[in-house]
Amino acid sequence: MDTKREVKSSIKDESLIEKRREQMIRGAVKLFKEKGFHRATTREIAKAAGFSIGTLYEYIRTKEDVLYLVCDSIYNEVNTRLSALAIQDGTIEGLKAAIKQYFNLIDNMSDEFVVMYQESKSLPKDALQYVLTKEMEMVALFENLIQSCVQSGELHIADEEVGIAAHHVVVQGQMWAFRRWALHKTYTIEEYIDIQTAQLFKGLQGEPSKS
Repeated sequence: MDTKREVKSSIKDESLIEKRREQMIRGAVKLFKEKGFHRATTREIAKAAGFSIGTLYEYIRTKEDVLYLVCDSIYNEVNTRLSALAIQDGTIEGLKAAIKQYFNLIDNMSDEFVVMYQESKSLPKDALQYVLTKEMEMVALFENLIQSCVQSGELHIADEEVGIAAHHVVVQGQMWAFRRWALHKTYTIEEYIDIQTAQLFKGLQGEPSKS
């Protein structure tokens, strides 16, 4: 089982660690998006976060630690916002509510998602495996919601199609982050959610492709 990677700190005050790392994440996301992970220096990360390089190294050990914290913060936010929706009672409305929450989360954290998917390949192997595991947990959340709708009779798709449908939801949400530069010229996030949800359910509510 993949476990969370420990990012070591010489500071013992947990609330201060959380505060400083939040500052670090905000500064790093902007910097990584502008320059890329490899071109950005730890000194620049410290400056973007609003403190000295010496202070930075009290909370992390390597630049890869910062990238890992960016990725981990995304999944923590996803879990916080969406985990309660996982107990929906197998209704279409419950699934639509989860999709809306997820798409709005993408809108709020577009820069973070772009940085994560562009730069996560630079993570150490153990950290990358953790991130990939968390990604699959996010997909699994939608698999469970879709499967619940199938079991309740509100959706009619084959069991082997549930996983693809869940991946479809996750990727279409992420598309807003990667293509927002073009999409926002035509659509608001609310319009995007409505169109994507309508297109998704037109497909989901058809007959199973396999008997």
